[in-house]
Amino acid sequence: RQMRVKELSRDGRGHTSVLVFDVDDEVLDVLRAHARRTGIRAAHFTAFGAFQSATLAYFDWKTKEYVEIPVDEQVEVTSLVGDVGTQDGEPVVHAHCVLGRRDGSPIAGHLLEGRVRPTLELFLDAHDGELTRAVDEESGLPLIQ
Repeated sequence: RQMRVKELSRDGRGHTSVLVFDVDDEVLDVLRAHARRTGIRAAHFTAFGAFQSATLAYFDWKTKEYVEIPVDEQVEVTSLVGDVGTQDGEPVVHAHCVLGRRDGSPIAGHLLEGRVRPTLELFLDAHDGELTRAVDEESGLPLIQ
């Protein structure tokens, strides 16, 4: 199966859709491909569901690098929030999430990778404008301009 998309509303400023992901979908890759295919250049989203594995990260200000946090277990996606913009004309997804482990303990961070199992429901609010990112000299991060 492929990710399913249902448009919920459309007005003069953009549209809202729900994207339903399937087992083994990698969220960021699929969302970038959807943005590229549909021409989305500015959006924000929220989602919930579950991952079979994920890689989160913490940005270390001293080293200006992300420190990876591997999550090699089935987890609930209790909150996934982010935005879609562009950098050098290509879609860029920036997302943070909170994951719930079997014992109920949370783990959170910047999402580098999330592999879906069994599903993820993402509500995407796309806007007619554009969020453009460029690398910030001080942090080295691609920030919204």
